Amino acid sequence: MRIVTTSEITAEAFAPYGEVLAAPVTEPRQDHAGWIQNARPAARANLALVRSDPFDRLMPLRRLEQHRHSNQAFLPLSVEAYLVVVAPDRDGSPDEDRIRAFRVPGHIGINYRAGAWHAHMMTLREPGVFAMLVHEDGTAADCSFAPIAPLTLALP
Repeated sequence: MRIVTTSEITAEAFAPYGEVLAAPVTEPRQDHAGWIQNARPAARANLALVRSDPFDRLMPLRRLEQHRHSNQAFLPLSVEAYLVVVAPDRDGSPDEDRIRAFRVPGHIGINYRAGAWHAHMMTLREPGVFAMLVHEDGTAADCSFAPIAPLTLALP
């Protein structure tokens, strides 16, 4: 089974897949903190609360998902730390040779750009809760799944 080593997330390393959302440094408010994408006028914003379970080292990842027409933002509400697994697109499928994994502290959010392949949300130790924002119209075009060769993550 393949093993992907997890590294600490940085804005630069995550840039091909989206944006790292951190608290404002100087101002009390940071407008336009992330890029909101919606390529389908009939799709509505869906602000959801998502419960995430801890990563299970014994259960390999076997698929990635993609939201081709919308960004998807996750803001941790009750999370110590979590894992993000991403891959660039190669001809409509995840490029499995370039899968990356990041450890993200619980005070940092992420915003996947439209079309970024990624795994489901996984916390490190305890279940967690995220606020999630995506545009959906209730059709199959909202989310695509692709199988990948099984992999597990090596944590730092």
